[in-house]
Amino acid sequence: MLRTVLIAAFLCASGAAFSQNLTAEQRAACMGDYQKYCQGVTPGGGRIIACLSAAGDKLTPDCKKVLSAAEKK
Repeated sequence: MLRTVLIAAFLCASGAAFSQNLTAEQRAACMGDYQKYCQGVTPGGGRIIACLSAAGDKLTPDCKKVLSAAEKK
């Protein structure tokens, strides 16, 4: 249930706003996970963040930290 709520929240958030708030280091932390799990996802509207969130436990620890920090903003 919590995962569904988080995914819905990320879908409502602007993907552009999220990416603008991340440092290059934070984006790099999720790049491998993006390429592995979400490469076919069309950017925008929070779809990539939602895809990464849906990957959940498969993500690297560094990417999990980035998503967790973004969630708190």
